[in-house]
Amino acid sequence: MVSRLQVPNAFAYGSPLTGNRVAVTRGLLSYLSRDEVEAVLGHELGHLKHGDVQLMMFVSVLPAIFYYIAYSMMISSWYGREREAGGEVVIGLIAMLVYWLLTLFVMGLSRLREYYADAHSALVVEDGADKLSRALAKITYYGARMRSSLPNSGFKSLFISDPDRAVAESRDLSGYGEELVKELEERKLTTWDRLMELFSTHPHVVKRIRALQSLKGP
Repeated sequence: MVSRLQVPNAFAYGSPLTGNRVAVTRGLLSYLSRDEVEAVLGHELGHLKHGDVQLMMFVSVLPAIFYYIAYSMMISSWYGREREAGGEVVIGLIAMLVYWLLTLFVMGLSRLREYYADAHSALVVEDGADKLSRALAKITYYGARMRSSLPNSGFKSLFISDPDRAVAESRDLSGYGEELVKELEERKLTTWDRLMELFSTHPHVVKRIRALQSLKGP
């Protein structure tokens, strides 16, 4: 499928009723070469092969359940008896803590699945590691400059690259193609970069490119 979004990106989605789909945006087709698009498709097909769409949909429900429990307990404590309110508040706070821990777990699992999908592309596409490295570098670089063209990033976890992180991850980039890849591969990650990655659905592009380059072997 082709999405009308102008920001360069791609995503996989599906359900037991409608089947699986892979979509690329018009922006991706405009800024990436045919070989790079091939590597992106290899990544998205990797998600489908690994069942990541269904897996992430399932685990994402767990934090929502505990958030609902926490919210219900807090509301109940406001309108309940004073003797009962204390216990409801405790249950609500515990549920909220579990919600945050599960949210971090889901984000960590999402980042792990991105690495697996990257590896799939590197293995099934000829020179896939280099092609996908260039694709990720371009998606980050041009995505940062077109961030305003993305009307709603509520489903950003489906994208091959997090559009909300593109600006920070592309800072100080000046190259093109292979030069972009080299700049990113050699960049030193700051403590802030590593901290923000914990709250992202995708690994930092620098770490993804390094992982891809390591798959090439000696």
